Amino acid sequence: MASAGLLGLALVVLIVLGSPSSVQAQVAPMPPNAQAKSYGDGWECAQSFRRDGDECIAIIVPENAYPTNRTYGAGWECSHGFREVDDASCVEVMVPDGGFLDPSGKSWSCLRGYMKVDDLCLEIVLPPNAYLADSGYGPAWKCDRTYEIDGDTCVEIAVPENAFLNGAGYGQPWICERGFFENDDMCEAVIVPENAFFDDASYGPGWKCDRGFAASDIGCTLIDLPDNAHLDRSGNRWECHRNYQRSQGRCILNE
Repeated sequence: MASAGLLGLALVVLIVLGSPSSVQAQVAPMPPNAQAKSYGDGWECAQSFRRDGDECIAIIVPENAYPTNRTYGAGWECSHGFREVDDASCVEVMVPDGGFLDPSGKSWSCLRGYMKVDDLCLEIVLPPNAYLADSGYGPAWKCDRTYEIDGDTCVEIAVPENAFLNGAGYGQPWICERGFFENDDMCEAVIVPENAFFDDASYGPGWKCDRGFAASDIGCTLIDLPDNAHLDRSGNRWECHRNYQRSQGRCILNE
């Protein structure tokens, strides 16, 4: 009876703990070039090695490179001043005269006063009356004030009388002064007719008629209001009162 009890206890222990073979199958041995994880259970490959199934295989780091110890990518990166070629090697970044190595260490740029042409940095030759442009796009140089680009040179801007330089950087290089308008590269005075006032709008003749007058070929003509009419918002035309409609220069009552 006691033997039967001991046998039952042994069976319970085997069920709880499992057989030696199953325990061995659950805990795989740590392969070479591996180490216990810094947190959690199991193991991880040492630096310069990468897991492949239950093994740690060496990462081949090319010359002028260093291991990254990351589980993704090539596992290495080129050193500063070198660039990757065909995911297999690192070649030195060759900086031409007049250039400098970029902070990334993988490419180069030209110094101020030079421009990139293929694999070279060519010095920018400034024409007379020009200066280097600071923007990274557009022309490499700009003309001094009172000059404009003409091919590869800077020519002086011919500002006509009664005009001044346009500082906007676009459009006509000069602008007529107030009271003048552009005509055939000249600035002619605006002649304001009687019963009108000067108007500096960018369009039109340069003047507008006073209220109650309308523009005509001879200047500003007094508006002859018909019966049942009034001047419109502009003051230079007329319209019929409400309940009247315009017909042949008169205002006729709607029926």
